[in-house]
Formats: sequence, structure tokens, C-alpha cells
Amino acid sequence: MSKNSNGKTAVLFLLSAGLILAAAATYLLSFYYRQVCFQILGGFCQRMIEKNPDSRQVVLELLKTQDFHTAGEAILSDFGYRPSNLGIRDTTAFWVAVILFFAGGILFFFSYRYWRGKSEARIQALTEYLEKINTGRQGLLLESSEDAFSKLQDEIYKTVTALYQTKEEALTARNNFAENLSNIAHQLKTPITSISLSVQMARECLGTDKIHANLREIERQLNRLLHLEEALLLLSRIDAGTLVFDRKPTDVFTILSLASDNLYELFLEKGVLMDVPEMGEISVNVDLDWTMEAVMNLMKNCMEATGSGTAVHCSCEKNPLYVQIQIWDEGEGFAKEDLPHLFERFYRGERAKNTGIGIGLSLSKAIIEMQDGILHAYNLPNGGACYEIRFYSH
Repeated sequence: MSKNSNGKTAVLFLLSAGLILAAAATYLLSFYYRQVCFQILGGFCQRMIEKNPDSRQVVLELLKTQDFHTAGEAILSDFGYRPSNLGIRDTTAFWVAVILFFAGGILFFFSYRYWRGKSEARIQALTEYLEKINTGRQGLLLESSEDAFSKLQDEIYKTVTALYQTKEEALTARNNFAENLSNIAHQLKTPITSISLSVQMARECLGTDKIHANLREIERQLNRLLHLEEALLLLSRIDAGTLVFDRKPTDVFTILSLASDNLYELFLEKGVLMDVPEMGEISVNVDLDWTMEAVMNLMKNCMEATGSGTAVHCSCEKNPLYVQIQIWDEGEGFAKEDLPHLFERFYRGERAKNTGIGIGLSLSKAIIEMQDGILHAYNLPNGGACYEIRFYSH
């Protein structure tokens, strides 16, 4: 909507409003004029009857004829009277008022429709621009104009420009972070490989139990470093968005069973049972291997949080909105202060064991969320920690 068309719309509004006001004024003046004429005629008849009481009946009969004003025009003119001096019933002013009123109303209606159409077109253009931005497409700049929406349009452009800059900065920072993680992980390989070779050579050359115990501790720490290296590489792929998922319909019971089988020896060594009941046919659209990796981390955390002779339980249910998977243990549950930080990288709570590096839950959360799912944790009312996964149907 240009400044010129906006001015034309304002003129049309003023013109239509003027016509409506003129029509209303004309009608009011016409009504007042007839009232004055009525009073003049009433006063004349009253004075005539007062002067000549016998004329009362004649006056009444004359008034009932409704055409008394069509005769005697010559004599009234001779006396200096004009039609405007008497209560003559003239509807011309009334009809002029009606015509002006309807003309103003019609002009106002079409002016309003024109203004509303232009406003809706502007709103639609701004809406389509924002939809393109939200869907990742490059929005074209709209034609600059001076109207009621100009300031809104300018503010939208400023906001979108700022968001683009923020997005680019965030992507640059994320890529830099991912690259740094990858570099650190690769740099760890050289000393780890060198230490591993040295441990193997020392084991072959030395034979005392004390030395073997020290070597086993070195090997244990090397395994932790190897796990850290793999985790950092995986984190770098997640942050860079290069982790590819082969998503297809997968049975939930299959995911839980395979994850349980891979942890069988750890569960057996700890003396913890794994309860994976039959669940019927419930499928989710996920990558089997990566989802199983995420579930294994949750099962392992439950196992480490509970004692010997207890069990880790699993369940699954489906509704029209999502598929929900729950994994819980029979331990003490999460510490209250740990709950807000459970899925932070490298965070280790007060009840954490000496195993692990505090990255498993963060990886599980990232893997699940990258497949349109959510993961959160809470304490059960009767004790125990519970992890809940939801994969939404859309």
C-alpha cells in the first residue's frame, strides 16, 4: 500500500463521512422546518377561531381535507406570503437526506472494503515472509511503503536480520567446538597407543604380582581414556550435525532385548537382574544401533545405582500421540540437587560411582532428541530412579 493510495483511502473516508453528516443535518433541518410550519398554522387557526368562534367547524373541516394548502395561493401572495412562510408539506428535503445518507453509506462501505483488503494483503505478505523464514527458506524483501504497517515491517526485518546473524554465530561456534573436540580426541590417540605398547612390553619383561597389579591399574585407566576418546569423537559428530541415522520402523522389544543382551555380563557380575517383559508389537521410527546404544547407557546407569539382588525394569506403552519407554531401578533414586544437571556433559553427581566419565546420559539424550524423541528422569514415589523416553508419532 503506497503513500498515494493511502491518501486516496483517507479522502474517500472523509468524503463518505461528510455525506453521511450532510444527510443527517438535512434530515434534522427538514424536521425542524416542518415543526415550525406546524406551529405557524396552529397559531393562525387558533387566532381565527378566537376572533370568530363560529368558524371552528369550518377550520376543522378544512384541515381534514389535507389539500387546503393547494388553494388560495394567489391571495396569500397578494398578502406578501411565500410557501416557506407556512407549513407546507414538502418531502424533497427528506428524500435528499435519504439519498445522501445511502450514498455516504455505500461510499463508506466500499472505502472500508478497499482499506481492509489492502490491510489484509499487507498482513498476508508479512505472514508469508515469516513463514519462509521459519521454514528455512530465504524470504524476499517486501516493497517498501509508507502506511500503518511500515514500522511493523521495519521491526520484523530488524529482528530477522538479528536472528540470521545470531544463527550464523551459533553455527560457527558449534562447528569450532566440534572441531576442537575432534582434535582433542585425535590427539589422545598417540599417547594412548604409546602407553598401551609400553604396558604390553612391561608385562612381558616383569613378573612380580605387585608390578602386575600396577599394570592392571594402568590398563584400567587406559580403557577409560579410550572410552573418553570415542565419546569425544561421537560428541564432535553430534555437535557438527554429521551423525547419520538410518531410521526405520523398529520393534521396541527388540531394542530393549538387544541392549540387555549386550550388558548381560555386567549385570551378572553385579548380581542385578534385567526385567524385559513381553510388550506386544510396538514399533518406533528410529535407528536400531544408535537407539540401542542410548538405551544401554540408561540401563547401565540404573544397574550402577542399585545393589546386588535387585532388578532393573523396563516397560513400554503406546497412545495416539507417542510411544513411551520407561527404565527404572530399585535403588535410592537421584539426589535432589542432581536432577537439574543429570544430562549435562561430564557432570557427575554425589552418588556417582568411580566408573564412567559422566557423558553417557548426555549422549543418550542427544541421540534420542535427534530422532524426534525426548528423555527425562525423575524419582519414583516408592524409591528408585526412572528414565522415561517418548517418541512422538509425527
